[in-house]
Amino acid sequence: MSPPEDFQIRTLKEDDLNAIVEIDEKVLRENRRNYWEGKLELINKKSSQVSLVVEMNGEVVGFILGDISGWEFGVPETIGWIDTIGVDPAYQKRGLARALAHEMIKNLKALGVKTIYTLVSWNDWDLLQFFHAMGFTRGDMINLELKI
Repeated sequence: MSPPEDFQIRTLKEDDLNAIVEIDEKVLRENRRNYWEGKLELINKKSSQVSLVVEMNGEVVGFILGDISGWEFGVPETIGWIDTIGVDPAYQKRGLARALAHEMIKNLKALGVKTIYTLVSWNDWDLLQFFHAMGFTRGDMINLELKI
């Protein structure tokens, strides 16, 4: 599906916090303002962040957070990450997430990124399908966990 023509993608700003908190709360049915305040504070301190929002009629209706690796876990700086993507439920299924992801990919490529990683819950079929449709495949890294 192609996105509507009346949208604009731009770099995320600090004053997008309220819109991101509202979108996140609509999706997860939980207010995580403290989480987002900390997350955006960290993002705004990093020069490697490439996070974006999508606006329709001047209102933020979606976001995507991304970064470039700084050799964490032995991963070189030619690796980009998609951290989080969210679209207001009232605006989903209109191609906005795809437009955000394409813009993120374009921006990361322009910064020298050769490969993009993301983490998705094995049980989140919708998100797995979305990333598969974007061309993502299973990578070489394995997520390990230890429950304590």
